[in-house]
Amino acid sequence: MTLRAVVIDDEAPARAKLRRYLAEGDAVLWVGEASDGPSAVALVHKLRPDVVFLDISMPGMDGFGVLQALGEPLPAEVVFVTAHDDQAVRAFEVHAFDYLMKPVGPDRFARTLRRLSERIVPSAPRLDGLLGDLPAPAHYLERLLLPSGDAAELVPLDRVDRIESDRNYLDVYVAGTPRRLRGTLDAMQARLHPSRFVRVNRSTVVRLEAIVAVQPWPDGEKRLILTDGSRVTWTKRYADAGMPGAL
Repeated sequence: MTLRAVVIDDEAPARAKLRRYLAEGDAVLWVGEASDGPSAVALVHKLRPDVVFLDISMPGMDGFGVLQALGEPLPAEVVFVTAHDDQAVRAFEVHAFDYLMKPVGPDRFARTLRRLSERIVPSAPRLDGLLGDLPAPAHYLERLLLPSGDAAELVPLDRVDRIESDRNYLDVYVAGTPRRLRGTLDAMQARLHPSRFVRVNRSTVVRLEAIVAVQPWPDGEKRLILTDGSRVTWTKRYADAGMPGAL
């Protein structure tokens, strides 16, 4: 069965490009579009599409405002199509299905359509978000939506070795390679299960299973050796605050 999609973007050329991409296949059918937030909300309520291709930056009400107005659970899968590369954390929080960076190429768009076709039963109620039902802030993350070239990739947390803060940004290390997100370490730590991740200093959270050795260090500190070979200092303040029994 063919999926039904709407396109939300304040730029007419961007809407036309996605319409053209959709017309090139038969898996997803374009059924409508809107150029601003309030019109987008009304359109989604009226048409009840399976997929919403949504820009972030729009005058008056941005893409996140549209989703807030639609409420939970979201009535459709959401694919962000945006020029912003620093909104992956927020996209995760609203259960985005995919995160495409402008300009979107036809091959990348086609991959998203294939994944949508495999995932969605047309017109069926949305039973869960991309990352599972998150009814309360206490629900801990299982995956992160991380930048990957011109799009984003869902990465299981068991592939994340550590997360380091750099002012208002986070470097999430996967196999020794940092993926940069916008956000604070405090906010991220609150979403990580304390039995899996530990704060080891002011700017670093480490996955416990990524620690392969713990070495004594001067002044009550410890030196952690991680699976990717990196070395991280566990300061006395954070070690005294709560050292997992496994260590």
